[in-house]
Amino acid sequence: MRTVNPEQHARKRARILAAAAEEFAANGVDGTSTARICRRAGIGSGTLFHYFPTKKAIFHALFADDLARTAEIRDRALAMADPEEGFALLFDRLTADLDDPQAPGLIAAALVQASRDEKFALLLGDDETRTLAALTTLLERLATNGRTAPFPPARAARWLVTVIDAAYLAATNDDYDPAAHAAELRRVATWLTATPLPPAPPSPSPEP
Repeated sequence: MRTVNPEQHARKRARILAAAAEEFAANGVDGTSTARICRRAGIGSGTLFHYFPTKKAIFHALFADDLARTAEIRDRALAMADPEEGFALLFDRLTADLDDPQAPGLIAAALVQASRDEKFALLLGDDETRTLAALTTLLERLATNGRTAPFPPARAARWLVTVIDAAYLAATNDDYDPAAHAAELRRVATWLTATPLPPAPPSPSPEP
């Protein structure tokens, strides 16, 4: 029986998803074919379908992996003894892709897919529900520590998610400046939550 090298399997899967992300960001779901993903990833169709049975499965996996990383950060944030540090950690995660050039295209593709794909819409909806709950809990803890926000924690959490979503949608504007928008968003978040946020962490350097 042929054995599978887990590390090699994970690397190839990540390579396929990275190629798919570029295609989906540039062309949307309908404008992307599995053949284009194969060409960009430098693999044959047999290899692609060994990992993912359909184009839709690739799209789902791309977002499911990202949401799983967000879930890990949510859990870490809620486990922190200092709610201010936990809030900053989760906020940084939620805004980490503001300077990612692929983000606008992927968000547009996700909005289209969610409108016609119930399973995908549930995936996104569940993540938003859990994020709102985590933010609300952190803001409640901050309120207990004396941080008096202009709105109740649940409303402040909802506004925060709404403003973050709007910041990503603004990335399609011609005058979009990732650094300026990120700094302004941190000021808005500070006002909404009565919690000063430290400067944004530096973006990771691209792999050589």
